[in-house]
Amino acid sequence: MMRVAILGTRGIPNNYGGFEQLAQYLSEYLVKHQHEVWVFNSSAHPYKEKLWKGVHIVHCYDPEKTIGTAGQFIYDLNCIMQIRKLKPDIILQLGYTSSSIWHWLLPSQSVLVTNMDGLEWKRSKYSELIKRFLKYAEKLAAKSSDVLIADSPGIKVYLSDTFHCNPAYIAYGATAFTNPDEGVVKQQQFIPFSYYLALARFEPENNIETIIQGFSLSKTDKKLVLIGNHQNKYGTKMKALYGHFKNIIFHDPIYDINVLNNLRYYSAIYFHGHSVGGTNPSLLEAMASQATICAHNNLFNRHPLGEEAWYFNTANDITKLITSNPSSEQHKEWKQKNLAKINNQYSWPQINSQYEQLMLSSL
Repeated sequence: MMRVAILGTRGIPNNYGGFEQLAQYLSEYLVKHQHEVWVFNSSAHPYKEKLWKGVHIVHCYDPEKTIGTAGQFIYDLNCIMQIRKLKPDIILQLGYTSSSIWHWLLPSQSVLVTNMDGLEWKRSKYSELIKRFLKYAEKLAAKSSDVLIADSPGIKVYLSDTFHCNPAYIAYGATAFTNPDEGVVKQQQFIPFSYYLALARFEPENNIETIIQGFSLSKTDKKLVLIGNHQNKYGTKMKALYGHFKNIIFHDPIYDINVLNNLRYYSAIYFHGHSVGGTNPSLLEAMASQATICAHNNLFNRHPLGEEAWYFNTANDITKLITSNPSSEQHKEWKQKNLAKINNQYSWPQINSQYEQLMLSSL
């Protein structure tokens, strides 16, 4: 039995993003396999109990909402001070953005396993100063960790070449969705296959404006539904530029996985604009939902999708695709092949088992 501490998320159960989802599924799996698991939750997280499905929850003060980004460093420091008391066998660090600078405070007897996430320093939302810091934090994490995890082959190659190491490759997971219900979509006031969908954080590197522009130029009578938190600076800008279009809908975040799966399944095309990072959880979920996918043309998206998707580089690519009026019936084989990939390569039991075996072999 291992004692495992999971650091670097806002907490579980997930109501934020990919790392939180990984922490949720993995911690539950490890507990069922007789390991002792501690997950560190932000004080801003709505779940306030000390146990969740057998997982110990440690609530740590997080002032990010009050003082901004600097609050992340304080939150991570608070988590690490609690970890020192636990002295776990394994510390699984999900990401490195603000936690790596405190690496010297981690208990030396613990094995530090770090999922290095994507190339954070490439994100266009960051200033040059922050990008330089992120490259420094990346280096600290790579050098201080006992084991590195890459979530895509592209990230594995980058880490190997940059830090002369041999990272493990473990992707994210997803669950096959095979019980669609039109009623769920209709409850959201949408007509099945009458809308295009994009599900993403409102950030420049997710190519949301490219998707909007390509859609607008197509003059289609379908709707474009953009689901995500659009209250930030970039989202506010997008709404100011395009919010007056009646068939472009800026929808608040949805965390109900059944609703999201149905929206993906019944979309005419699911646009995936992510261009920075490794294996993206929302892309795997789109594949698992049997969506017809058009993704930004990059190595990270092409690895899981292969030939079973369309790709775009520019708004004009999207316009051409929409105006060609492709029939989803023509791409049933794509959907079936992508679903098979989820079952054979990206299922959560497989991903969780890979994490467990890596941790056990690291002791």
